[in-house]
Amino acid sequence: MSLVATPIGNLGDLSPRALAVLGGADAVLCEDTRVTGHLLQRYGVSATLVPLHDHNEAEMIPRILDRMSRGEKLALASDAGTPLVSDPGYRLVRAAIEAGHAVTAIPGPNAAVVALTLSGLPPHPFVFLGFLPPKDGPRATAIARHRAAERAGLTATIILHEAPHRLAETLAALAEGLGPDRPAAVARELTKRFEEVRRGTLAGLAAHYATAEARGEICLVVGPAPEETMGAEDLDTRLRDAMAGQSLRDAAAMVAAATGLPRKQVYARALELSRDVT
Repeated sequence: MSLVATPIGNLGDLSPRALAVLGGADAVLCEDTRVTGHLLQRYGVSATLVPLHDHNEAEMIPRILDRMSRGEKLALASDAGTPLVSDPGYRLVRAAIEAGHAVTAIPGPNAAVVALTLSGLPPHPFVFLGFLPPKDGPRATAIARHRAAERAGLTATIILHEAPHRLAETLAALAEGLGPDRPAAVARELTKRFEEVRRGTLAGLAAHYATAEARGEICLVVGPAPEETMGAEDLDTRLRDAMAGQSLRDAAAMVAAATGLPRKQVYARALELSRDVT
């Protein structure tokens, strides 16, 4: 099975290799047959299209594995971009690998990476969070969880997807949870005629999109947390945050790596904190 990346807006971005694989497949699995059908029609390619989406993936997996076992050449195409990145297909790929079938990829467009390169923010390391929860409470919790990881030592640029109608409230939530002055960028309509990348602070972008309409596919890129001078209280905070989600030894190792402090010193302090709790 071949995982085929497709254009994120500009149909001219489909690679010759991707086109050859799609045209030579016995069947093309796709989230929306209308979208993939339009793409193939643009290139004069005829292919058998099979819907694969969140609602039918589980029941389709045995049928697809059976077709693969009979030697059929299958391709999995995303509606836009690289398959599995915020799209269905992960469960199928895992099942195919576990069944011993060969899985390969035809690389190509990816909105998250394009947004990162255009943002002007540090390109690595980065964390891709996909879509945040749409409701206020779960979204705030997800942001707080990431902020806790930052306090424990994570330093990475954040990449998110968001729907246009939720952009303003998500920016406001990020400004509240991560800090209003955190640098960020909103990238929309990438590779299309009206491509736009707006850069600023989270607070500034939230204020802009509170009144300005956002259209098209959107990626958010948020800069890493600024360096903080660390005292004894800061070390304790990082350790407590890290220990909330993993073992004492792993938490101490992560905080030591992030802060540059001796591992033995950090581990000893983690032991003290754990005794205080018990």
